[in-house]
Amino acid sequence: MRYNKSVLAALCGTAFFACQVQAAKLSILIDDFGYRQHEENQVLQMPKAVSVAIFPNAPDSKMMMNKAHQQGREILIHLPMAPLSKQPLEKDTLTPSMSAAEVKRIVDQAISNIPYAIGINNHMGSAMTSSLTGMENVMQAMNAHNLFFLDSMTIGNTQSVNAAQGTRVKVIKRNVFLDDVQNEAEIRRQFERAIQLARKNGYAIAIGHPHPTTVKVLQQMLPNLPSDIVLVRPSDLLNEPQRSASAGKATVTPVKSSRKGISVCRIRQPLPQIYADSMFKILGESLKSLPAVAFVKRQYYVIVTFTQNQEPHTLTAP
Repeated sequence: MRYNKSVLAALCGTAFFACQVQAAKLSILIDDFGYRQHEENQVLQMPKAVSVAIFPNAPDSKMMMNKAHQQGREILIHLPMAPLSKQPLEKDTLTPSMSAAEVKRIVDQAISNIPYAIGINNHMGSAMTSSLTGMENVMQAMNAHNLFFLDSMTIGNTQSVNAAQGTRVKVIKRNVFLDDVQNEAEIRRQFERAIQLARKNGYAIAIGHPHPTTVKVLQQMLPNLPSDIVLVRPSDLLNEPQRSASAGKATVTPVKSSRKGISVCRIRQPLPQIYADSMFKILGESLKSLPAVAFVKRQYYVIVTFTQNQEPHTLTAP
């Protein structure tokens, strides 16, 4: 039985479109490792793509580093940097007033303490990351070690990208803090926000901490990620393009026609997004109505009915 070209074209087009759909990428990093063994061990039972940032001088840092490394989990150094507000500081907290030599000494020692790290992110640091000179010293110290920098974005006017110019250090930025407010409902809301940002921009980075509430929410939500979201490590996002604040908005330039006075109208509202899980459901329902699919179903029914009506001996090979 032959099918017309329109049916074959629809099948081929559908298959091609389905292959073009890519899952949105979500990276989750848990900071502050080195002080809470119980919760940190629970984090290490989560999918391996959930990465960890470890303090270089905390009591349990080396033990947790070794556990994470044995799992093949991605490790960052959670490097203490000075905040604008007055708070208790970790040992060897970087400050804008430090010399380049002092910054290099601290960065080198942190890397020596956490040798399996492939990147650095800042603990606190609003004063340090907003200082161009201070961050230039950090990037120069990192440059010799082939590490990337994940900016925790504790302040809007961070200088990490500017400071990395002229070095080999790649910079990526946090999009969502999961647990600024430590209650389950808010953590769930921020987790969903990270998913929406990943869908909008293609990827998102969420940072959390080993609080009991955060661990509980992640234990519940990670096994139920939508089918169009894939969990990735921070380093998997190093080559993703930086997106502007207007990314995701539909803009269409009017196209002039050969006939005077006629043009294509500008789209004023963003086009609605169709996520992969919904798209496959719609495709599945559409495919059921195609003549080719109906024919296969009819032939399958005839074969099954015929087989069930035969005597057992007729199905035995001679």
